[in-house]
Amino acid sequence: MRRGSEKKNTEGRLGPQRSAAYGGRVGKSYTVSARLLAHYRRTARDLPWRRTHDPYAVLVSEVMLQQTQASRVTPAFDRFIRRFPTLSALAAAPLGAVLREWSGLGYNRRARDLHRIARVATHGLPSTVAELDALPGVGAYTAGAVACFAFGRRVAFADTNIRRVLGRFFIGRPATEREAVALDEAAMPKRNADLWHHALMDLGATLCGRTPRCGDCPLRTTCRFALGHAGPAATSLRAAAGGSLRRAARQREAQRSAAGRHQTVRDARPAAYRDTDRRVRGAIVRALTRGDRTIGALAKEIGDERVGRLTEALVADGLVERAGRRVRLPS
Repeated sequence: MRRGSEKKNTEGRLGPQRSAAYGGRVGKSYTVSARLLAHYRRTARDLPWRRTHDPYAVLVSEVMLQQTQASRVTPAFDRFIRRFPTLSALAAAPLGAVLREWSGLGYNRRARDLHRIARVATHGLPSTVAELDALPGVGAYTAGAVACFAFGRRVAFADTNIRRVLGRFFIGRPATEREAVALDEAAMPKRNADLWHHALMDLGATLCGRTPRCGDCPLRTTCRFALGHAGPAATSLRAAAGGSLRRAARQREAQRSAAGRHQTVRDARPAAYRDTDRRVRGAIVRALTRGDRTIGALAKEIGDERVGRLTEALVADGLVERAGRRVRLPS
């Protein structure tokens, strides 16, 4: 039996992410969920948004985590929640203040969409996936994540980490979003869907990354990717993937060499960030957090010929507004 101090320290560190399933021991089991959750109990990352079930805080974290690593989001999340602790506080603030607090995270449309949500959802956030999905800037993944983590709903969804873990385990390669959602629906335990998804994300962010550390993985003994061949788990869940796990793809996968199977398939590299419009748009917004500018002054400060065109685009997006001959963040 654990000593009381050990249990208290662990529960205090992990907060609400330790649901009823973790009040005691996880029994021995060969099921995917039991092994994964037992591993999560020992190794869970202490992330601030996992210490709460407040729908607003969960939504902020999920929007911030879109295309941004958790290590960058953590300090930004803490600052943002201190500045705007509730949905009503966010709604009452001018967009310019929200963008200033968001500065450094990039993808400023996310901050604008959060602000729009706050002004639309005057009675609080809805709890169903369909209603959440209808909010500005919220897609299927974010709607599912908020419904699960904030409202405890058993709903399937998949981010990059979940696609990687479930795909490798069941079909020997990272899954498409459609495949991963189908596999998630089939493999998810009936209880504690929030912990299940946190555990999948943690595994994908640590041991099952682009270069997997299969030898340290709690699922290695039945993982199709780690074993290098189809296992019984893959067979039992093919039908659940709704036909998206094609026979031809399975045959191609089986014909690959062991080395080929373990070669990480990297996404196609986008253009260098310094050459993208996104970098210049972000630089414009950052400059305006320090005060109003003329477009000419912005172009001189940023040193890019696209400043004029992209400032106009930011005005059209509602992220920048005109003030006479100058431009500024929305008041």
